[in-house]
Amino acid sequence: MRNYRFARLGAAVVFGLSTVTTAVAAPIYSEDFNVDNSANWTVNDPGLSDITNDFFYDYSAIGVPAAPNGSGTRGLKMTANNSGGVFSGYSVSPNGQSFSGNYRVEFDMWQNYVGPLGPGGNGTTQLSVFGIGTAGNVAAWPGAAVKESVFFAATLDGGSASDYRAYSSAAPTSYPSGSAVYQAPGGAINDSNAYYVSAFPANSAPAAQLGLFPGQTGSTNAGEISFTWRRVMIDVSGGLATWTVDGVAMAIVDLSTVSLGGGNILFGHSDTNAGSSTDPNDFLLNVTLIDNVAVFVPEPTGMLAGSIVAAGLIARRRRA
Repeated sequence: MRNYRFARLGAAVVFGLSTVTTAVAAPIYSEDFNVDNSANWTVNDPGLSDITNDFFYDYSAIGVPAAPNGSGTRGLKMTANNSGGVFSGYSVSPNGQSFSGNYRVEFDMWQNYVGPLGPGGNGTTQLSVFGIGTAGNVAAWPGAAVKESVFFAATLDGGSASDYRAYSSAAPTSYPSGSAVYQAPGGAINDSNAYYVSAFPANSAPAAQLGLFPGQTGSTNAGEISFTWRRVMIDVSGGLATWTVDGVAMAIVDLSTVSLGGGNILFGHSDTNAGSSTDPNDFLLNVTLIDNVAVFVPEPTGMLAGSIVAAGLIARRRRA
């Protein structure tokens, strides 16, 4: 079976018929953005085009409800290439953080784009980016010349042939469709694949957003992860970095095959091409929102989850 599913910390982690439980320790790092901690973050901007980042953004201003794993409606807002017309992106990292060994990064993520939902409006095929293993002072985005971290990305609107992506020093232009890194059958990375369609039903814009922006009509295509809060996890365990969204395994990168610049984490936003949106609300609606970031060191009560993932990965390689 290739249908790996990860549960949240404190719940069962299930792989086929094997179950492992992990106790929840207090986070060793957390950020809920409820106070303005901008000074505690480094913005890594290559300076190619316009970007915006706000570490104390009240996302209720665009009709987005409070994230489920915290309190309030403040979070990190990121946009890129709103008007510059240049392929560009950037990333941010918390100052002075470095994580090693086995750990898990969890955060709430909301992806938003200019409507109508489904096809998307003008210039909506952009990427939310997040990863591990950075020095914290290098811009992580698809067009960066240096890939010194492992980072993952998802399109806002499902408008690319490659909606779900993984990047590293071993795959600076991303691991291609069909790679064993991706956990959908056959290594599929387009959101129209049945693996994603069954996991991520269609969503509509919140009523509050539709009231503010009447063009936000329709609904996302099934398989997209936008227009709802998602709990995203990057689990670093047993020498593997595993990306999951709401417990659905998206990609697994073997860290022994890559070079890392450090032990920090990153979040970012990028365009997928040089074109900028002509919609006057693009800087409000083509956005990545991040909230309730936490880094945990799991306390396993049984076999390490990463060991089971490794065993599954080895088994898949043998079958291949």
